[in-house]
Amino acid sequence: MGKMVNFQIEELPKGVYLATSDNIQGIVVQGNTITETIEFARDVAKKLINKLQI
Repeated sequence: MGKMVNFQIEELPKGVYLATSDNIQGIVVQGNTITETIEFARDVAKKLINKLQI
């Protein structure tokens, strides 16, 4: 079963996007599109969750 993680996405100057999360400390990712930023954030979240379960 998957875990639910909420991301906050904001547009920064120069047209890039920043994703952070209140659910998992340490998620701060940047992408060129909203879709790319969400994909990066999901990948980082998975890695952090797996690291915490070891």
